[in-house]
Parts: sequence; C-alpha cells; structure tokens
Amino acid sequence: MATDQASLHAAGLAGRNLTYGLLDALGRAIVTGRYEKSPFPTEAELAKQHAVSRSVTREAVKMLTAKGLLTARPRKGTTVQPSSYWNLFDADVLSWLLERKFSLELLRQFTELRIAIEPAAAALAARAANEAGIAAIAAGYDRMEIAEAGDDDPLEADIAFHIAILQASANPFYMQFRDVVTTALRTSIRFTNRFKGRTASLPQHHAVLSAIERRDPESARAGMIALIADVMTLIADAERKA
Repeated sequence: MATDQASLHAAGLAGRNLTYGLLDALGRAIVTGRYEKSPFPTEAELAKQHAVSRSVTREAVKMLTAKGLLTARPRKGTTVQPSSYWNLFDADVLSWLLERKFSLELLRQFTELRIAIEPAAAALAARAANEAGIAAIAAGYDRMEIAEAGDDDPLEADIAFHIAILQASANPFYMQFRDVVTTALRTSIRFTNRFKGRTASLPQHHAVLSAIERRDPESARAGMIALIADVMTLIADAERKA
C-alpha cells in the first residue's frame, strides 16, 4: 500500500511538472508574440508537439485562460486574447513580459504605474512602518552602497530597497505590487544601461530613506516622485528621438 501511494504521489508530481512546463512554454510563446500571425494550436496539436498527454495540455490551456491569455469559444476554438485582457499582475505573465523585445511604451506604462503607487507607499511607510520595516529599507540601501563599490548586484539591491518600502507601508494592497515593481525595475535597467555610467542615484534613494526614518510622509512622497520622475524624463527624451 505504501509503495502504491508513493507511486501515485510521484505520478502526480510528474504530471504537475509537465503541466507547469507546458504552461511556461506556451505562456512565453504567447506573450512574446509567436502566435500574432498564426492560429493557436488545438489541444491535440499541442499534445503532439510537446509530447504530453491531452489532460496535461487541457490543464495548461485552462491555466492560461485564467491568466487572460487565451479564450475558448464554441466553433471558434481557443484563441489568443489581446494584451489588454492579460492579467498583468500575475507573476508568470510579468516574467514572460521580460522575454519580450524591449519596448519604450511598456517601460513608460510600468513607470507611470510606479509613480502612482510608490510615492504613496513611501508616505505610508514614513507614517506606519515598524522598526523592522525601516531596518529592511535601510538594509536595501546599504546593499545599494555595497553594489556601488562592486560587491553586490546593483539591480537586486535596488529592487530590495523598493520592495522593502512596499512592505513597510503596512498596507497589504501595496504589498501586492511587489512583482509589478520588480518587473518594472528589471525592464528599466535594460533601458538605463544604455546610458554609460547610468546607475541608480544613491543620494535620491538616501533622501527617501531619511524621510521615512524621520517619519516625514510628505518628504518621503516627494523624494520617491523625484526618483521615479528621473526615469520618466529619460523615457520622454528617448521617445522624442525615436
């Protein structure tokens, strides 16, 4: 009996791994535009192409439909949805977006969202963060200083700083933007790296940290606006030259 249960468990894990593997492959293909000029395959075609069972294919398609990437209609089959229908807050969809060809428009949209969310989160952090929350922000900033000296990853340090602020806001709704902000920063670095010597501004980040430590919500808000507006200026300049 124990052997039978172990076999069933292993089979279940294998099935889930196949499903998530297919989900990742199809999701990435959809988001990067592989099906823009060709119809999405049927379940039978997908099963054959990827050497998986119809049940695995069906489950992966169902998951992609839940993420807004696909829709199924009688007599029309399964088709790819326009990007306006995609769940852009889904962690998988965000990771697939990073695989797309770089787009100034996407970066601008990400940055517009950031400038609407992060200044308010910084103000809340200044007002509501506990000692652990402020310490996490300070630790993120410390990592940025270390990265400036070449002993840490600059992007990961920058992400740690911004995510710590969302978490320190003590508002669970702001915390839900963690994946969006992470993806936005990863997209942004692909753009700002084009500028020789362009790195995150330590003085601007320190100004935000200091305002939060002083419990000064308006200064924290203003500091974060200035920090993100700097990226918006670069984007606007690049769009004018495009």
